[in-house]
Amino acid sequence: MPDTLAVMERRGSITPRMRQAGEDFRACFATAQLDPLRAPDWSRLRVGSSSRLRTADEPGLRIEAARDVVWRAILAVGGISSPGGSCLWHVVGWERSLKEWALEQGWSGRLVSQEAASGILIAALGALEAYFGTNGCDPSIS
Repeated sequence: MPDTLAVMERRGSITPRMRQAGEDFRACFATAQLDPLRAPDWSRLRVGSSSRLRTADEPGLRIEAARDVVWRAILAVGGISSPGGSCLWHVVGWERSLKEWALEQGWSGRLVSQEAASGILIAALGALEAYFGTNGCDPSIS
């Protein structure tokens, strides 16, 4: 499956900075382990309580930090139930095609045309670029 962000940038639909914002979001999403098809990594689970101090390099804390970045970014584009938030989550985060999202997921159960879906993603990436420009995204999380 071709990379939606790369195709959109090549066509001139989005700017390189919008693509980078999407790539940063995707990297944080992967680190946050939010893919519904991913099995838990049992080597990373916290078992029991420990009195020692945890460092930011530990997998559990990196995952939590990445989830915070993803959640704040989703809120910045209107929330998970908004068209932009839903599109970012499914198309950029889960790496589903824009066509799949438009036909199967849509927005709040409403089907949207592929052209409208493209516009929704462009707007969401623009808002994401502005948000990351103001608040920063820590791609080193990934």
